[in-house]
Amino acid sequence: MWVLLAFVSAFFLGFYDIAKKKSLNGNAVLSVLFCNTIFCAIIFCPFIIVSALCPEVVKDTIFNASLTSIYSDCAEILPLKAHLLVVIKAFIVLSSWIMGYYALKHLPITIAGPVNATRPVLVLMGAVLLFGEKLNLLQWGGVAISLFSLFLLSLSGRKEGIDFKSNKWVYILFGAVITGAISGLYDKFIMKQLPPLFVQSWFNIYQVPIMGTVLLIMNRFTTNKLQWRWWIPLISLFVSIADFAYFFALSYDDALIAVISMIRRGSVVVSFTAGALLLREKNLKAKALDLALILVGLALLCWGSVI
Repeated sequence: MWVLLAFVSAFFLGFYDIAKKKSLNGNAVLSVLFCNTIFCAIIFCPFIIVSALCPEVVKDTIFNASLTSIYSDCAEILPLKAHLLVVIKAFIVLSSWIMGYYALKHLPITIAGPVNATRPVLVLMGAVLLFGEKLNLLQWGGVAISLFSLFLLSLSGRKEGIDFKSNKWVYILFGAVITGAISGLYDKFIMKQLPPLFVQSWFNIYQVPIMGTVLLIMNRFTTNKLQWRWWIPLISLFVSIADFAYFFALSYDDALIAVISMIRRGSVVVSFTAGALLLREKNLKAKALDLALILVGLALLCWGSVI
């Protein structure tokens, strides 16, 4: 079941990237992101309220956003500690989102998507360093192919005037990938202690004041005027569905974070296709080869993780 949930998450992550790209073109990044946090909080507020006021309604269901959810086999944890763990996650996720949004605004989605798809490589390497996991030959092969595909992607980017060595948006994109990998490793830690919907609901709530503070501070230095587009609420809808499936996939005892992370990066197929058909981006044949190598690398990582 957790594998199916991972594929559902990947599918909606692809549409999430499309909605971000359509919303960010010619628009204020921080304002779009702030709207995203507000809409996500609105989506999950009802779960928190019902779980608190009418717990019998959601008891023993996947819609229970309290610490007593049956979808957590964890030992009891103090509410203050639980919320502190979620606040830390909110800071990590927002850091990744801010960098990722800025990079996606200034880079073609057919470049940003494949680069972001290499995140599981960093997750796996982090698992080796932090959790003492060991890579087998297939996994090392997947890492090597994924890194080689990034080199080829940099060559493709040069044809569009994007030099991976000097383009600041590429560096910002890699910053988003690194913090996203940190978020994935933190999820492995936090989901051993907290129920999935509790984490998703409250981290979306905490993102609003954090992002609001960032926006107020940055408004002193730059203009963040928002151009409204209906793609903006779709960002929140798609990422909420994707994360909902992701957190419940992680809640299964036999779920493998490395495999789930790799499957989720399959979302690049959806976003890459959109870049080709909807956004009419350039140099697609070379990028498609780079993408294919990345997917081969992810497949090897996935295969090596389950044998």
